[in-house]
Amino acid sequence: MFFVYIAEAISMADRVLVLSNRPARIKTAHDIQLTCEDHSPLKCREAPEFKDYFNKIWKELDIYVK
Repeated sequence: MFFVYIAEAISMADRVLVLSNRPARIKTAHDIQLTCEDHSPLKCREAPEFKDYFNKIWKELDIYVK
């Protein structure tokens, strides 16, 4: 489920903040720069940099799947 929110944040924002566990602090900040002509969220997901941002942010989250 978290992957939906990550994808939406990357495709719609200029900056994505990753927070730590409680108490929440800013863990990292990512300035998002996608090379897409049409800046619609769906087209931005096709940008070549999108997957790199997604994978990097996913790995920074403290989520453990059992």
